[in-house]
Amino acid sequence: MAEVVVIGAGVGGLACAARLAAGGHRVTVYERSTVVGGKLGRLVVERPEGTYRFDTGPSLLTLPQVFDELFADLGGGAPELVPLDPVVRHVFPDGTVLDSSADPGVFLDRIDAAFGSDAAADWATLWRRAGRVWTASWRDILRRPLDSPAALAGLAWRFGDLAAVAPGMSLRGLGRRHLGDPRLRMLLDRYATYTGADPRRAPAALVAVPYAELSFGGWYLPGGLATLADALLSRCEALGVSVRTGAAVTRISAAGGRVNGVRVGSAFVPADVVVSNVDALTLYRDLLPAPRRLGRLADRSLAGFVVLLGLRGRTPGLAHHTVLFPTDYDAEFDAIFGAPARPAADPTVFVTVADDPLVRPEGHEAWFVLVNAPRHGIGPGAVDWDRPGLADAYADRVLSVLAARGFDVRDRVLFREVLTPASLERSAGAPGGAIYGTAGGLLRPANRGPVRGLFLVGGSAHPGGGLPMVALSAKIVAESVGPARQVGTR
Repeated sequence: MAEVVVIGAGVGGLACAARLAAGGHRVTVYERSTVVGGKLGRLVVERPEGTYRFDTGPSLLTLPQVFDELFADLGGGAPELVPLDPVVRHVFPDGTVLDSSADPGVFLDRIDAAFGSDAAADWATLWRRAGRVWTASWRDILRRPLDSPAALAGLAWRFGDLAAVAPGMSLRGLGRRHLGDPRLRMLLDRYATYTGADPRRAPAALVAVPYAELSFGGWYLPGGLATLADALLSRCEALGVSVRTGAAVTRISAAGGRVNGVRVGSAFVPADVVVSNVDALTLYRDLLPAPRRLGRLADRSLAGFVVLLGLRGRTPGLAHHTVLFPTDYDAEFDAIFGAPARPAADPTVFVTVADDPLVRPEGHEAWFVLVNAPRHGIGPGAVDWDRPGLADAYADRVLSVLAARGFDVRDRVLFREVLTPASLERSAGAPGGAIYGTAGGLLRPANRGPVRGLFLVGGSAHPGGGLPMVALSAKIVAESVGPARQVGTR
């Protein structure tokens, strides 16, 4: 049995803690915040008309089989998952609406009806290629450690897999090669933002992201996705994990090339294994300084600007998830990734409205409104989101954009809450409010740290951001540590 310290009670930290405890280890989780969940946050607003519950982080769950396996391995049933159809409703600048579906045949029929048979044929060709990329990624990347560029290059891909992955091609380039309709290219570009990247620079291999979403579906948890953190906390407690909130780890201690504990406030806590569920930048800058590793983490992902709305009445024309595209998508990326960076004047707007009585009073709606945004900070690639008046002014702008695209709800707003990249930096310890840590790419910080006994889990480490990837990272780390009987023999 090893003494394991997990730093951070995000989904990755909780999932890894539970897996290690199930493997016979004694596990303690230290979380700087007073609540668990990390970026999978929530906000509860009590009003005279009733209670509103908002997810403030991820709003879509994919790859449900990952969570079925996780909870089966932990000896408990997975939370109830509700399939979404459409997975996402896309509203394009010309007013065309395309509802995505987890049934490939249905989706092709919808593309045919909206854009014509040539567009449907183009998507079918891209889909076959995306399937090859997904198969190679699932087999060779997403479920195993990937510690270096050499390991990535040495994977045993068949020639056809390499041709599908298209090293050196961007996701934008792949769309231009296969998709004649500019609206379908716009839809494909959006998936680069799932990894925090600019589609003009993101690798073509990210075509696996829409394949995963549209093959295995998009899912919702009644009461909101934050209930996933509640379920993981419950499994941790049942397995004997000690979860201590309001306890910030300030340093990782190592001697002789191996971790030996952490410092929590002024107290030293010995440990045989330390699992870091903080951003890799924070780990290597503050907790266990490693200057040589910091350079790889400089390319930060985009951030998000969120407006939470409590609305009177109900809104026709919206699905659970609706994306409203701008006329000039490139102008948005020029603003967000520019130097200087700036909030986009006419951004893509992502609206989540759950038809769930657990999250809103009868006759009302709880809206989660997200736009892509530059990270928080000072410098050419960032925006100081704490600048007085900026957040409220930009929230007004977002509501104006919604109005211009046919959803003017300003006279129905009962209250609003604004969350900026600076808010995420403070609440979840995400440097700059960057949602995914480093931006895009296949190679993220390795799960095994530079000293023995140190491991990285969560969205800033391999295999990347998003709830299923985070859960996969937890399995990779738990398998790398091994069950209790094997620790000490490695």
